[in-house]
Amino acid sequence: MDRPENDGSVRFLYGTALGRVLLKGIQGLHLDRLAVWYLRSSLSRPYMVRYARKNGIDIPPEDQKKYRTYRDFFLRERAPRPMDERVGHLISPCDGFLSAYEIRPDSSFAIKGSRYGVRDLIGDEALAKRYEGGTCLVLRLCASDYHHYCYIDSGRQGPNHYIEGRLHSVQPIACETYPVFTLNRRSWCLLDTDHFGPVVQTEIGALVVGGIVNAPEGAMARGQEKGYFDLCGSTIVLLFESGRMRLLPELADRVKDGREVRVEQGMWIATAPEE
Repeated sequence: MDRPENDGSVRFLYGTALGRVLLKGIQGLHLDRLAVWYLRSSLSRPYMVRYARKNGIDIPPEDQKKYRTYRDFFLRERAPRPMDERVGHLISPCDGFLSAYEIRPDSSFAIKGSRYGVRDLIGDEALAKRYEGGTCLVLRLCASDYHHYCYIDSGRQGPNHYIEGRLHSVQPIACETYPVFTLNRRSWCLLDTDHFGPVVQTEIGALVVGGIVNAPEGAMARGQEKGYFDLCGSTIVLLFESGRMRLLPELADRVKDGREVRVEQGMWIATAPEE
């Protein structure tokens, strides 16, 4: 499935000079606070209906009544789906568009014309060195997706590290304009997984409201909810050490040259090396 086109408002904000001026004003005036208030209030119910219609989300009339605010609707949970449970199978933590990148010997990787350093992403130089030559998986959530995400494997989660930042869109045109993954608000932690070694998972907030809610440090179970995006979805970045996992061949072929492929939460996307 091809990736969706950039939203019209995002094309304006990032693709025109006037839009970029307005974007700076939005960020400088902290209009995200006003947006949070609105989206949590009952005034946002009409917007909820328009948002659902625009993004092809069906809300039965009986469900419209139970969502008092846009936030209630955004945090909805979907009915349980089948999840791959085979040992050594890496599952997708969320619904979204998957892409994959090699982490270079200098601990950097390139996405849509921007080069990212692992150290800049997580703020930990010593940890970043462990991922030289490894693989970076990027999962970009869209407006129509459920914005809850789960653990990719069993093991133990380390402490959450929150990094305050700005809130850029993560749609393709924004990624081509700014290095948004190291500018945006984000939260990362180290997952000591049973089958894929130490994995860094980073959740990245997006325009205009980038709420990220995560489970605390402790034991984790494959498929158990790890957290959710609050009010606006964004992106999850997974970093793997060299040789710790390999993408399924059919997916590896489809994500060549920075392309994206549609995946769903719980879907088998990669395999541990011994499998």
